[in-house]
Amino acid sequence: MLLRDLDAYFRSIFEIEPLARIDSSMNGIQVGDTTRDVSTVAFAVDACREVFLRASEAGAEVLFVHHGLFWGAPIPVTGYFFERMRCLIENDLALYAVHLPLDKHPELGNNASMAETLGLEKIEPFGTYKGTAIGCKGSLPAPVLLDRIIETLFTHTDETLGVLRFGPSEITSVGIVSGGAAFEVAEAIADGLDLYITGDASHTIYHQAMESGINVVFGGHYMTETWGVRRTADRLARETGLKTVYVDLPTGF
Repeated sequence: MLLRDLDAYFRSIFEIEPLARIDSSMNGIQVGDTTRDVSTVAFAVDACREVFLRASEAGAEVLFVHHGLFWGAPIPVTGYFFERMRCLIENDLALYAVHLPLDKHPELGNNASMAETLGLEKIEPFGTYKGTAIGCKGSLPAPVLLDRIIETLFTHTDETLGVLRFGPSEITSVGIVSGGAAFEVAEAIADGLDLYITGDASHTIYHQAMESGINVVFGGHYMTETWGVRRTADRLARETGLKTVYVDLPTGF
């Protein structure tokens, strides 16, 4: 498969063009020769030199990431950014990024993946960003203890995972927006949800959550955004026969 054909494949799955108006990420091919042949695709959350090197060592011609290198504003190709570009070019590694379209996807997305893992039912769009719902919400078929939900999604403990236990201990309704979406807790409160799950923690919403009686789990930006790239890798391998590898490089955030 050529890189340009791989691009067409991903564009047939993800809403890259429709979400371009709200996503600062340059989604699609960010670096690479569109006519090169592809047999192995690496997947990772973040575009950085360490990931580039690991992907290249694994024999990948393309690296698919959630967080790419280009975010709207022009940036000089100097310093660390120059070294990143040099690493990609010297290792003949193409870079492909999918940001909000991966968060939002109803099957492969970060949020949908967590919702399915929890067994949520009656799933609806949730977590509005610039007029578009990126996350999802739903209900559990039977009440589930908050600790059980945490164990199901994350391997952390309370020492490394932020948990605000201000709502019921048994959960029946959940809203999910991966990554940096702490302030969307307001939407979860307005919807009367028992639990809101996101990535990044925020001091600002502590009292808001406490006074509203809602539980909040901060699963970490990285950990809440591993789901989509993993599922996309599985689907690509299944549908195209291409070899896929996952590069895991947690940040602790």
